[in-house]
Amino acid sequence: MRTARRAAALFLCLAALTGCKLVKTADEEKIAEANAFNPDRMVADIWSEKVVPFYETRSGKFPEVMALIASSPDQAGEKFGHKEKQGTAPWTYAVHVTGKIVAEEMKSRAAYVEVDVDNDGKGDLRVAWGPAVRGTALRDALSFVDFNSFKNQIEWAQFGKSFNTHMNATVLSKLPREGLTGKTLDAYGAFPLPSSGQLPQFVPAKISIGG
Repeated sequence: MRTARRAAALFLCLAALTGCKLVKTADEEKIAEANAFNPDRMVADIWSEKVVPFYETRSGKFPEVMALIASSPDQAGEKFGHKEKQGTAPWTYAVHVTGKIVAEEMKSRAAYVEVDVDNDGKGDLRVAWGPAVRGTALRDALSFVDFNSFKNQIEWAQFGKSFNTHMNATVLSKLPREGLTGKTLDAYGAFPLPSSGQLPQFVPAKISIGG
């Protein structure tokens, strides 16, 4: 009798749950994975359709941007740049660079070349060559990404790092790493407001090298 009662009670409990949708563990894992924060995927999804076109249309010519920075960094920022936070946050400028490579440093993982823009034989800026890329200039110059869209500072930082990772894989890794001095360079990208007396540290989003 007790066994029959227990079976009946179990049947009633199961019947009460028939209106509930049970999700298998594997399905739950797939849903969680799809909804998880993935900065690499986020950058890959916007790179070709939004990031590169932004720099192609927003960037100012390097000499013009530098001249405006010299007179008013804020005016230069309003015309060619962006900064996520008000106050002491520095501007990051979207710039189009054309010039001749006059120096190259490829021994470091954070390799770079120096580019002469005004034909005086001296480097006017340093262009990141990877594979390690410092800073978050590519993220910071974009006007269509917003810190407030992210959960916290950690996610925001990871998002910025993913720009460098994606750019290195799709742009810098395809470039030569020797015999660069004397070649011409054409690039779109960004650099943060440089310290006094320091060369701008430019990170490309699109780049081509000519003979």
